[in-house]
Amino acid sequence: MSISNRVTDLLGVEHPIVQAPMGWIARAQLASAVSNAGGMGIIETGSGELDVIRGEIARMRELTDKPFGVNIALAYVRDPGIVRFVVDQGVRFVTTSAGDPSRYCAELKAAGLTVFHVVPTLKGALKALEAGVDGLIVEGAEGGGFKNQRDVASMVLLPLVCSRVNVPVIAAGGIVDGASMAAAFALGAEGVQMGTRMLSSVESPVHDNWKNAIVRAEETDTVFLNRGGKGPALRALRTARTQALEFDNPEDMRAHFANVRELYFGGDMEAAIPLAGQVCGRIDAIRPVREIIEDTIRGFHETVGGLASRYGCAR
Repeated sequence: MSISNRVTDLLGVEHPIVQAPMGWIARAQLASAVSNAGGMGIIETGSGELDVIRGEIARMRELTDKPFGVNIALAYVRDPGIVRFVVDQGVRFVTTSAGDPSRYCAELKAAGLTVFHVVPTLKGALKALEAGVDGLIVEGAEGGGFKNQRDVASMVLLPLVCSRVNVPVIAAGGIVDGASMAAAFALGAEGVQMGTRMLSSVESPVHDNWKNAIVRAEETDTVFLNRGGKGPALRALRTARTQALEFDNPEDMRAHFANVRELYFGGDMEAAIPLAGQVCGRIDAIRPVREIIEDTIRGFHETVGGLASRYGCAR
């Protein structure tokens, strides 16, 4: 049931499945479960808590002997020594996001790291290639979290980017199972990234109220916020707070994340903005990470094999 391609070769993983670098969430408890299941666990740095992150990376090495990576969210870097910090942790794979990929790419590459940059547009993809990245994470607007204000869905963005680049591409946004992974591969991807599906897993550290809200959600239960305001847009679960913001452009969206810990770990769904992608409408249970990954790989092969058999492509 294994998959071998440029993504698995570059990352050194069994399965080309990457866990999204969610702030405060993508830490050792979740990331080690992903790595131990054969995927690529990612530790976040967007929270800015580098002393804590250092401990999380040390804990990763206690919990897994498998490859894992670190994300640098460029717009939220507070420490100018972030590259040195990452290199000193002995990490070999980095994803960069939310900013200019040329900011740290050369320095990371000079240190021997593999670098993938997250892009929401073709223009961003071409700029990342100029910066020298090894690969791209192409993120459609149906995914949760921070987004480009001019949103493009994966069905359009992914094949467009793949038609113009030669580096390996990981698809993000709308990925939840084997069928969606197979669809991403049909459009040119060689790997997938999962955010909302991992956010709602057993090993995710967030409060069960958030996980259960995802399980209960319908496909229409996300909102796209800050389309015309300052800073990035974002996709989140529909709550009283986010519904009130749906057609508003606050002067400072960051104010709505002031009490993020009360949401993430206290379970107060109105304390901040609960980020989530449209795939919440397809998630019907809180499941262990290993089960999610194994079922995704199995479903991928079943989907590809089923299409070949049904349409006579197996010759």
